[in-house]
Amino acid sequence: MREKLLVIKTNTTDKNDIALLVNPETNLSEVKATGQMLVDSDGLSFVYVLDINDEYTYLAIKEDFWTELKQGMDSQSKVYLSNSTEHIELENFFEELEYLVENIKGNGNYGEEMVTKVEARF
Repeated sequence: MREKLLVIKTNTTDKNDIALLVNPETNLSEVKATGQMLVDSDGLSFVYVLDINDEYTYLAIKEDFWTELKQGMDSQSKVYLSNSTEHIELENFFEELEYLVENIKGNGNYGEEMVTKVEARF
């Protein structure tokens, strides 16, 4: 099973960019953004794929944070992964998210609950 990091909080920076915060003890020094996202319909999450030492790790963003993602998407903000001390820009975040959201809307393949929640938030 791939390692999974969970977003525990979001912050908005001075420039209206979004920081997705993970556990402060998480070491981000070897983390690289891949620019790719997936959907976890069962977990009601969007998943950003990270590369850590040539292995993929999933950053799960649960529905609790979708309102902030929608606001960031509307304002074309940048998105960063942070453990409070280290910050990594998540490239192509909103391009990938917009693509996934448009594919999910009205598409029963993602499950009724995921479709309903995405349509309500985005």
